Amino acid sequence: MACKSVKSFSLAIFLAVFVTALPIAAQTSASNAPSATESGPRAAPADATPEQAPFLKNTEVFVRELFAWGPDIKVSLGPLGPSASPNFYVVPLKVTLNDQSESGEVYVSKDGKTLLRGEIFDMSVDPYSANRAKIHTDGSPSKGPADAPVTLVEFSDFQCPHCHELWEEMKIIEPRYPQIRIVYKDFPLTQIHPWAQTAALGGHCAFDQSPAAFWKMEDSIFDQQDVISPENVWDKLTGFATQAGLNADTFKACLSSPDAQKAIDASHDEGVALGVNSTPTVYINGRPLVGGDVATLSQYIDFELAAQKK
Repeated sequence: MACKSVKSFSLAIFLAVFVTALPIAAQTSASNAPSATESGPRAAPADATPEQAPFLKNTEVFVRELFAWGPDIKVSLGPLGPSASPNFYVVPLKVTLNDQSESGEVYVSKDGKTLLRGEIFDMSVDPYSANRAKIHTDGSPSKGPADAPVTLVEFSDFQCPHCHELWEEMKIIEPRYPQIRIVYKDFPLTQIHPWAQTAALGGHCAFDQSPAAFWKMEDSIFDQQDVISPENVWDKLTGFATQAGLNADTFKACLSSPDAQKAIDASHDEGVALGVNSTPTVYINGRPLVGGDVATLSQYIDFELAAQKK
């Protein structure tokens, strides 16, 4: 399980089919799709070229029909981009309902006859190298060998109950795999967790004053997650900082500093660039795992350790 933002829940009924793992949505000619009057209003995105506009309009007609998106749902597609297959375009897709939006992408063949959902992989390259290139571990809380064969990067939210579950599970994982490196990244879901952003600032400020103190702060926050509230979070964090041996005045000043906010924003933006939209999301040498199931996590770590020995 994972914590998801409000907009993810509110649009889930419209996107459930769109984001499923089944690879083929349809094999139908977009040029034979219903007219605009039959499928609701449509308009090519502003950044689409004149050459792309008819292609994107036909694609929109088809996806509206496929997913039963009526005229009350705004759909924006494009611009077209290259995909791992030379025969397909990647088509960014944004769906908006009641001022809440979700984004994704589909693949459409260049002849306009086939639409795929899911993912297309170039089998000639490492499928997770792009993820690793987007992950920056310098300046983030970490523990374990710097030259570890496996790096586990966790995007987490201190108020998320499923992140609390992963924190508990990591007590099993860490002793089992002392050779791995663990890196923490902040991804507070502020729409549904009112004190998560403040807690993220607290974690950063503990790390800024003493890197080792971050993990004490993490333990304290998750250990008392059920008694922290928007009203007492500042006092709780200051108390945790004092227990961790930090200077309370320095810690308080950091909580209100622009630099601390920039650090949290940078971590969140990195997650967005990777496609993170729920917590916890873990990357094991770039391989994503949403929810942090301990059995799957162990499987991925074992696989990566075995691969390093080949």
